[in-house]
Amino acid sequence: MYPQNTEAAFEFAAELGYDGIELMVWAESVSQDVKAVQALVRKYAVPVQAVHAPCLLISQRVWGADPVAKLEKSVRAAETLGARTVVVHPPFRWQRRYAEGFADQVRELEGRSDVAVAVENMFPMRADRFWGRKARSAERLEKRGGPGPGLSAFAPSYDPTDTGHEHYTLDLSHTATAGMDAIELANRMGRGLTHLHLADGRGASVDEHLIPGHGTQPCAQVCRHLVETGFDGQAVLEINTQNARTRAERASMLAQSLSFAREHLTR
Repeated sequence: MYPQNTEAAFEFAAELGYDGIELMVWAESVSQDVKAVQALVRKYAVPVQAVHAPCLLISQRVWGADPVAKLEKSVRAAETLGARTVVVHPPFRWQRRYAEGFADQVRELEGRSDVAVAVENMFPMRADRFWGRKARSAERLEKRGGPGPGLSAFAPSYDPTDTGHEHYTLDLSHTATAGMDAIELANRMGRGLTHLHLADGRGASVDEHLIPGHGTQPCAQVCRHLVETGFDGQAVLEINTQNARTRAERASMLAQSLSFAREHLTR
């Protein structure tokens, strides 16, 4: 629920009737403190369903500088909080030691825990992000049928199915920016697709995280596909609310997103 803080996520979740939250561990101190998060769980009666490891560029120093230790700590935090999933991005290219042992570490962590480590699809750094506004870059993607020139910051790829893992997170804002076919990616993930970041995007050169149904991604079709294939994982609404001018506007965005999820994920 960027850019709000951890307690705000709990507060809105309780107010709007969400089943739980995914805890994003980042620079905010409360998100890094498992005991503080447990206090919020008790205060709002909202459980933590998943933990997002601190693997963003802005969280490179959160819980230390060693990404191997940080992923281990994320799994321990999930166990303590009763969360069933840890979401993690593929390693950055410059994290060579971590990247070389990443797949093995994920397998080892899952072998010692009931927590699933679900590796998330990402997107390239597109050259056209330097050429103009979001809408223009989305138009360029549509015209050329793909993201165009760009660089991947991830090793070996921003598509985790290129490596192969037991569990995956499918993010529908990331598929938009990457110019990927979300249904095809879901099919490649297969039964390993255990976590969904339900959001939307228009194909802009930057990650948008729009309300589902407000972009170009096949959000309803993906949800229907999951229902038809017996999906028993978690669907998390990961939307950007920074354009909301008031609390009421932010609540409306979150309520719209929840309504979409319930409509399209109900069996």
